[in-house]
Amino acid sequence: MFEIRPGQHLPAGASAHDEGVNFSVFCRGATRMWLQLYAGPADAEPLQVIELDAQQHRTFFFWHVFLVGARPGICYTWRADGPADTSVSGCRFDPRRELLDPWAQAVEPARWSRAEACINPAAPGIRARVLPTDGYDWEGDAQLHVPLADSVIYELHVGGFTRGAEAGVSAPGTFRGLTEKIPYLVDLGITHVELLPVMAFDEQDVPEGAAELGLHNYWGYSTYGFFAPHPGFVAGDNPRDEFRDMVKALHKAGIGIILDVVFNHTAEGGAEGPIINFKGFGNEFFYHLDPEDRSQYRDYTGCGNTVNCNHPLVARLILECMEYWVREMHVDGFRLDLASVLARGEDGEPMYHAPVLWSTEFSTTLAETHLIAEAWDAAGLYQVGDFPGYRWAEWNGDYRDTLRGFLRGDGGLISRLASRMAGSSDLYADSGRLPVNSINFITCHDGFTLNDLFSYEQKRNEANGEDNRDGNNHNLSWNCGHEGPTDNPKINALRIQQAKNSIAMLLLSQGVPMLLAGDELLRSQQGNNNAWCQDNPTGWFDWSLLTGNSGMLRFVRELIGLRRRRPSLRRHRFLTGASGAGDEEHPDIAWYGARLEAPDWDLPGANLLAATLSGMTPDEPLLHIVMNMDDEAHPVRLPAGKWRIILDTSRASPDDINSPARWRQVRRRRVAVRAHSVIALEQD
Repeated sequence: MFEIRPGQHLPAGASAHDEGVNFSVFCRGATRMWLQLYAGPADAEPLQVIELDAQQHRTFFFWHVFLVGARPGICYTWRADGPADTSVSGCRFDPRRELLDPWAQAVEPARWSRAEACINPAAPGIRARVLPTDGYDWEGDAQLHVPLADSVIYELHVGGFTRGAEAGVSAPGTFRGLTEKIPYLVDLGITHVELLPVMAFDEQDVPEGAAELGLHNYWGYSTYGFFAPHPGFVAGDNPRDEFRDMVKALHKAGIGIILDVVFNHTAEGGAEGPIINFKGFGNEFFYHLDPEDRSQYRDYTGCGNTVNCNHPLVARLILECMEYWVREMHVDGFRLDLASVLARGEDGEPMYHAPVLWSTEFSTTLAETHLIAEAWDAAGLYQVGDFPGYRWAEWNGDYRDTLRGFLRGDGGLISRLASRMAGSSDLYADSGRLPVNSINFITCHDGFTLNDLFSYEQKRNEANGEDNRDGNNHNLSWNCGHEGPTDNPKINALRIQQAKNSIAMLLLSQGVPMLLAGDELLRSQQGNNNAWCQDNPTGWFDWSLLTGNSGMLRFVRELIGLRRRRPSLRRHRFLTGASGAGDEEHPDIAWYGARLEAPDWDLPGANLLAATLSGMTPDEPLLHIVMNMDDEAHPVRLPAGKWRIILDTSRASPDDINSPARWRQVRRRRVAVRAHSVIALEQD
């Protein structure tokens, strides 16, 4: 038995010292509190159960205790008693429930059963584990501070990136496995990886149909431990340092880390969901509750509950969490899932001056950190172009939809297309924001892969166990003439060409491009557009494609290189159509149709657009881009001067994108642009 001392209320969580360990947790409504200790993560019986005396072990609303002789490695849970008049006060105290410390930096779900916890208050809980005193050697590592304007973001899943046998790593599906693949990322040329959720999440959080098929929560949008790396991604016994090793290695390679974080809801679900931690410590303020019946949860997320982000303590917890991952884990940025939830006040109504968002924007710890919002939620709040704050970048859903429509041949989109490729000034300029506020993407984890976008017009989600009801029905996709795989060489060639068109337009746009991992190899999910529960080859990165699709990989790599060499593609200010900067003779952007005159912006059937982009420096030559998504080839007039074709998506590799030594000079003022193709030319 450990000697018990009063302890300190700050910091929250478990803090190891030479003499023992201090434990502290916030729980305002509790009348009694117990700390339950375990020697190991799977032990059936507790090593010691300590009831805390409120007179000695409570300061304000923190409960705390110091255990002399306790050492790192010990596991623990809390139990709390208090009001349980759920429909009136919203409190859900139950002294039988084991609760996970919300500030835990390492978690152990070895004895956790979500199904049992939903029906049995005495079921084992998820345990926290005490980590050693922190003495990690960062070797001088720091955030990279790569400006967003110069960034190319690569969205990937830590587990799925190396879980397949073809990955050939020593620790598949882990932070270590990702570290072993850094040379591939360097060769590709991206500047940041954006990691799908890596904070501890409940893999058992799946609907009944998926559970019956043996599926589990793969993507990880079901967080329960905001300070702890997900144990499923850890190969050793120190998750904190293993994550840091990955960060340090990525930084040494010049690659930054952006975390996809889920503050809008938690793994505890709605009224029928389990009590893991927040429900048991402070359900009455942590979640949005129905004021008429506080046993019910307002659901703005589609996941059963909604975090009450602008409650003072919850807002502080979120900010403290982000600052922890920057200060202690050296991450370079965050992408906030369903971020519009964070703009809702305690009454659920939208707030422009939402405290949690502005506190995040003005945090000195986060001052050099990239902040990216998914600027909508599941209850209809859509804030693309109007997300609270100034330096928040946004996933630009309108960019995705406009380019998808144009790529599949929808007419009448050239005006919107020009705005999206020029940085979406119509969305951001009036509020004083910049092109870097727009995160441009055509595909992401949620939806079809790039290959499937041009192979399927209907989703194929039967394997998810929900009778194909899940996933988006509005995909703006085009199967190029056949649904699913085909042996038709013309269709397959067109699909590859469309994928190249997508990448070309994305990387030739102003704003910040984001690629989905695997699209550079034409990875397919066989038409599944919601692979959130597919922890199998359907959802994994397919390294075997390195051989068969090396031409597409080369195309993406060379195009990223082209973007990084050309300042004119990474402008910090919006295009105006006026001359200046590095070129006093030409406007910064000039738009054309097939002839050297302004496009017919309002023509309903228009699906060809051309633009000439001037250089940012005197030695950067003009760049002329033509995008033709018509079913027919078109002769296109070129501006005066000598031009060399540097990119043509209608050509096979390696002639689709050329190194300077292979650039083809155009001998006339007119060039034929084939159907469904993009070309780019540089002036001599």
